[in-house]
Amino acid sequence: MTSSLKVAVIGAGVTGLTAARELQRESHQVVIFEKSHRLGGTWIYNPRVESDPLGTDPTRDVVHGSMYKSLRTNFPRHLMSFTDFKFEEKIYDDHRINPGHEEVLKFLEDFATKFELTELIRFNTVVTRVEVIDVDSGINSFVVESKTNEVSLVEMFDAVVVCNGHNTQPRLATDIPGIETWSKEQMHSHNYRDPEPFRDQIVVVIGSGPSAIDISQEIAMVAKEVHMLSRSPRSKVGKSEKFDNMWQHSKILKIESDDTVLFQDGFSVEADIILHCTGYKLHFPFLETNGIISVQDKRIGPMYKHVFLPQVAPNLSFVGIPEESFTFAIIECQSRWIAQALSKKVLLPSEDEMLLDVQQYYQEMIDKGVPEHRTHYIGFQTSYIDWMFGQTGMVLEKHSKDMFEYFSYCLISAGVDGYMDAFSQKYGIQS
Repeated sequence: MTSSLKVAVIGAGVTGLTAARELQRESHQVVIFEKSHRLGGTWIYNPRVESDPLGTDPTRDVVHGSMYKSLRTNFPRHLMSFTDFKFEEKIYDDHRINPGHEEVLKFLEDFATKFELTELIRFNTVVTRVEVIDVDSGINSFVVESKTNEVSLVEMFDAVVVCNGHNTQPRLATDIPGIETWSKEQMHSHNYRDPEPFRDQIVVVIGSGPSAIDISQEIAMVAKEVHMLSRSPRSKVGKSEKFDNMWQHSKILKIESDDTVLFQDGFSVEADIILHCTGYKLHFPFLETNGIISVQDKRIGPMYKHVFLPQVAPNLSFVGIPEESFTFAIIECQSRWIAQALSKKVLLPSEDEMLLDVQQYYQEMIDKGVPEHRTHYIGFQTSYIDWMFGQTGMVLEKHSKDMFEYFSYCLISAGVDGYMDAFSQKYGIQS
């Protein structure tokens, strides 16, 4: 027998909107809390940057968005669709296979309108506290405290779905010898908006992901020199084939007392600025769970299948935690799993079984030498999606699965710098 619950969804980005849509389909009573004045989450471009360019000052005025002005998606729009609402069928102003952020935001606004989600959102509302009640009795409920225009409100909910994203709290490369005494400028990519501040500068960029490459190439158009740093074995050390003023290095050996940056390959530069394109920490400052959850750097634990906390499942859940993954597909199947678990259409394993699964997963990571901060990196493979779809009877269409698998192949064979062109050639799509 299904039951209708009062559910708080924290965040009105991709994850929050998708979760709310699936919860509504199960006839749950949904309230979406959104700190901004509009929906879209990370896809809202904000030209503001923080007063602390590294993002370490706890008293800084936090800017939620990490979007830079020229950003385009690092997935083809065909892989950023929902099963019943296709991005490739929703061309607005940008026809490119990997469009700019404005196009994605229009898609999300269209999605919210189609499924009547906007009226569920409390805009300009910050969640300041989520506290679990009656955890020992096995009957879970939650106190949710929020603030709108400095007016606080305390409410009770049967369940909470956390969808606040993880692109706000910068993760820095602090393990480089000598970086703690670097006297010149440092910045995290969270506060990058355009290349102009780097004009005529010698820039060291730490990171090798799509954003690091994209930002480095943009900076190279105006900078004196750009030196990229990547520990990935797939990175090709040496001078760029595209830019005369860009070099790729494998590792910073150390930073000298005179601020000279010495690379492992023997190259050294007197840089003007170090730019950290090193990702983000998981950050949930509003959670008060009395030890039920541990958040350390990039690991939330114990977490079953990157979604549920066994002790309070399914009433407290998270959407969109996996990284290096096919985000939209995973968000949709996670959201449906949560919604149907809350309505008791699907049953989760027992608490002990879920905890055992988590322990086995951690042990597999140890056996394979995978560091703890990669707990939620599931890779661009479809086995997790297949498993997750199977929990609710969803079926991953063969055409979609073929596209996912070919995208993974392009990423491996053509590298971060060429995968989109390779994918476009296969499917006859202009990038």
